[in-house]
Amino acid sequence: MIVMKFGGSSLKNPARIKQVAGIVKKQLARKPIIVVSAHGLTTDWLLDSARSALSGHSKVKRIIDFHRRLVKGLGLSDQSLQPLFEELRKMLRGISGFKKLTPRRLDQILSYGERFSCRIMSDYFRTQGIPARPVESFKIGLMTDSDFGQAVPLAGIEKKIASSFKNSKGVPVVTGFLGRDNYGQVTTLGRNGSDYSAAIIGAAGGAKEIQLWSDVDGIMTVDPRLVNRAVPVARMSFNEASELAYYGGRFHPSTLIPAIKKNIPVRILNMLKPDWPGTSILKKCSSRDVIKSIVYKKNLQLINIISTRMLGYAGFLAKIFDVFAKHKVVLDMIATSEVSVSVTTDSPRHLARAIHELAEFAEVKILKNKAIICVVGERIRKKTTIADSIFTPLKRAGIKVHMISQGATLINIAFVVDNRNVRPTVKILHRAFFRK
Repeated sequence: MIVMKFGGSSLKNPARIKQVAGIVKKQLARKPIIVVSAHGLTTDWLLDSARSALSGHSKVKRIIDFHRRLVKGLGLSDQSLQPLFEELRKMLRGISGFKKLTPRRLDQILSYGERFSCRIMSDYFRTQGIPARPVESFKIGLMTDSDFGQAVPLAGIEKKIASSFKNSKGVPVVTGFLGRDNYGQVTTLGRNGSDYSAAIIGAAGGAKEIQLWSDVDGIMTVDPRLVNRAVPVARMSFNEASELAYYGGRFHPSTLIPAIKKNIPVRILNMLKPDWPGTSILKKCSSRDVIKSIVYKKNLQLINIISTRMLGYAGFLAKIFDVFAKHKVVLDMIATSEVSVSVTTDSPRHLARAIHELAEFAEVKILKNKAIICVVGERIRKKTTIADSIFTPLKRAGIKVHMISQGATLINIAFVVDNRNVRPTVKILHRAFFRK
């Protein structure tokens, strides 16, 4: 058995959906389970509709008309979608009436993108001779906590998920991104959560391979939108890919965890070039390249916490991190000195409350519009001059570095620059490490 996940860009119009069907058809002998994202920009439109409904303008027509055009372009009826269209209309009317949008209700609304998708894909697959059936992931045991918007799967769910597919006939087309909490409420796993869903299902079923299909050639040496000489990376280790995901790579940061536990290879593939090998992510792989890839994460806040009288006291760091944990502020990078602790975050939801509490025992300074640049490669640990190779050319270019961190695994070096310096920074580093 294999798992094949297709992202929204792979499903955005009839032409691409037809290509996906051709790809799946060629791998029917491997007993695929298909995991799908919402079509195109549907998730963004659902989010916009939910927020607009607060002021009485749900914009639901745009979403329904898009999916009707999609099925018409595939020669299908929209009969299987009609009940979901009506549910969505009612839910948005409820928001307009009560003028209230809770995280729980928002997750319910966002779930319709994947629910539309699994039905459309199943209906079209059957016209192409693929015996498909739609499956909603929250009905087959993908249970999560109740942290709506970024739910975490519960431990011990693998057995029930596996039993849902055992001895089942046909090709399951499963909703990505979605789960359900212990109270029966639909939850979402966060952006790019369909990748995570695919890995959970693959690990539960003991898949031979997890394939993540999109419209790019694989993991690239750098974002090709910033550097036109970016090239695909043929192979990466689980450790390298995990670092890339966390610091802004192309898939959900938790995607690889289930695969790592079961040692299941993950492949990043381009549905526009189905014969292209893409990027293979393996438990271990050898390479002569010191750096495998350069990634970035923009629009962060750098928080400097200063307390000359308390930093050396036992429990001070714990006190700081307890505050962030209490307010569910996710931290990306951490660095300490004799008089300060510096952290970065892109979690603004409860940040103001956390800052207010920190200010009771420390001076807090916030720098906005920052970005993390991270260079990743397992051979970094063997190259003693790596810091020189990174920071000397940046110094020559006049690019200010606000903070530096190297993980204990010694396979990455991350640092903070201004948002406006992301493009020149990655160009300089790509030229330094990937110039042929």
